[in-house]
Amino acid sequence: MTRILFVCLGNICRSPTAEAVFRARAHDAGLLDTLQLDSAGTGDWHVGKAPDARAMAAAAQRGYDLSALRARQVAADDFRRFDLILAMDRDNLTDLRSQCPDDASCELGLFLDYHPQPPVREVPDPYYGGDDGFRQVLDLIEGASDGLIQALEQG
Repeated sequence: MTRILFVCLGNICRSPTAEAVFRARAHDAGLLDTLQLDSAGTGDWHVGKAPDARAMAAAAQRGYDLSALRARQVAADDFRRFDLILAMDRDNLTDLRSQCPDDASCELGLFLDYHPQPPVREVPDPYYGGDDGFRQVLDLIEGASDGLIQALEQG
């Protein structure tokens, strides 16, 4: 079982989108039974809330369902429970590294490092932008998801 945690700032836009997209892609690849997936935020502003309505609408247009997901904050135990913790941007990766306990067993990285040809290095936060930002996030996450699946398949 490989355990993967997707992380952004508030866990209402990028990381729940990454969780849902990756879950669907892993299902299609026949890998879902070998994975444990979750998402979280480094901040606590939205704990318990559903994903942003714009993120849910953009995802639904591509067949992804975010409606069951609820925001939570990264916990110290996550660094022991997950094998791979993937941040959407460098700021959140820096926050994760500063929170990571000495006895952590996980690997920390950027999600877009798995994208075969990333047009950017980070998944931009679409929260203060328009609908195009949410579509761009989906494009980036789909590419990185496919790359991560390929990496998992290759062992």
